[in-house]
Amino acid sequence: MTTPRELDGSSAGGQFVRTALALSVLENEPVRLEHVRGDRSTPGLRHQHLAVLETMAALCDADVSGDELGSETIEFDPGLEPDDAGGRPADGPGGRLEGGSYTVDIGTAGSTTLLCNALLPLATILESPLSVTVTGGTDVAWSPPLDYLRYVTLPLVRRFGVEAACEVDRRGFYPDGGGTVTLRIAPSSLEPIELTERGPLEGLRLYTTESESLADRDVASRQAAGALERLDSASDLELTERCETTAASPSPGSALVLRVDHGTGVAGFAALGERGKPAERVGEDAADAANRFLEGAAPVDRHMADQLLGFLALAGGQVRIPAVTDHVETRCALLEEFGAKIDLEREVETAVVSVASPLDGGQ
Repeated sequence: MTTPRELDGSSAGGQFVRTALALSVLENEPVRLEHVRGDRSTPGLRHQHLAVLETMAALCDADVSGDELGSETIEFDPGLEPDDAGGRPADGPGGRLEGGSYTVDIGTAGSTTLLCNALLPLATILESPLSVTVTGGTDVAWSPPLDYLRYVTLPLVRRFGVEAACEVDRRGFYPDGGGTVTLRIAPSSLEPIELTERGPLEGLRLYTTESESLADRDVASRQAAGALERLDSASDLELTERCETTAASPSPGSALVLRVDHGTGVAGFAALGERGKPAERVGEDAADAANRFLEGAAPVDRHMADQLLGFLALAGGQVRIPAVTDHVETRCALLEEFGAKIDLEREVETAVVSVASPLDGGQ
């Protein structure tokens, strides 16, 4: 049995767990994660992290220990068959993954979008289409809202070869969750990601959502009004799409996502409704983030900078990001643990992340 790669999560959160598990599958390499979410007030696996672990295990028939709530140590060994020489599987550098249809219930308002993000890189080793239906929170704190996944993340990664789409059956806000989405991924081949310059601004798309219980207060419309009034008029952004949705949900809630289209890609900015927070303020918060982006030179927003790193490690290339956040540093360090050669060049207002030698799982 191959000795597992030992990884220390004492200074990281859930992102570390999700990324480590995805890399384990992509590279067909067993891992042992210790001190899981060690820097959080409630360390160990919570419902949303356990759901990712169980989903990854089901996809590749992995051997797992520590798959229980509160666990601070995990051992995960992908079930991909090695070749006769005892090394990589014969049909690919990191093995090939069967597709199929799966159903996941997080059991709380844990983020469905973070689980979907963890699965997207597996497109590069799929042998057949994969469909995963997830029940949980679709628009909750500390994670991308559903419309960010659908209208920012997926359109951008599709530009570089990932074939994936997301369908929504029901929204799920905090605290009850209960939202249901289906992520569909097809076998994909990544192209090198070259995203260092922002092209000319092409337009603005606005997606605003309210639960049915908030419809009589015109929350979705007021969120949109707040965002549009706050956006920097100097940018000359033309509103090319405005989508207002009233959605069934077990809990009251709202969300707004702005998407800026430019010549080389897209960038997204989101805000969630909160009890006692005026709907207009929700739109203003998203617009403030968009205005900061428009003042800079990076082609991607702060959150996409982090999300793209896994694809960059698999495909190679370079991306200019607006800031080196803690999430960026943590993910870069983890990718390097698996053998990615990452160069991080800090500039005055931005930074450029480059990968010259992609990981095997992207081939």
